[in-house]
Amino acid sequence: MGLLRKIRDTGRVAEPAPPRPEGEQLPAAREFGGSVQVRCVDAGSCNGCEIEIAAAFNPVYDAERYGARLVASPRHADVALVTGPVTRNMAEPLRRTVAAMPEPRLVVAVGDCAINCGEFAGGYGLEGAVSDVVPVDLQIPGCPPEPGEIVAALRRVTGR
Repeated sequence: MGLLRKIRDTGRVAEPAPPRPEGEQLPAAREFGGSVQVRCVDAGSCNGCEIEIAAAFNPVYDAERYGARLVASPRHADVALVTGPVTRNMAEPLRRTVAAMPEPRLVVAVGDCAINCGEFAGGYGLEGAVSDVVPVDLQIPGCPPEPGEIVAALRRVTGR
């Protein structure tokens, strides 16, 4: 019974919520009502950004508490997190993935490679950056960006 008494006496212990992200909420994000479904698309990356996205949704950073949830189908997604430079073989699948998403939709370029091809710039097998293939609404710079930055960007989208 000593353990139960200790739990009762200690109460709930939690860190305070981080401050709201800087920057105004995106215009299309107002229609989401504080909750978005997120689909991740690897367009040719080295997997560094995918590891950081996975960390953003783990219990430490917990992007779900701010209304962002990972989904498996683009037909269920409101936001596409696109990583890596777009290879020639992934250009059309990326266009189709974004086209399959219902309106309103947002495309987020995650990492330097998605924004400007990064280390892979000038490669023979590249179509270009994500913005060369589909319209991009938000960019998260970094190689790779930290999970906190990914969560902050998702908070801008959800407004939470």
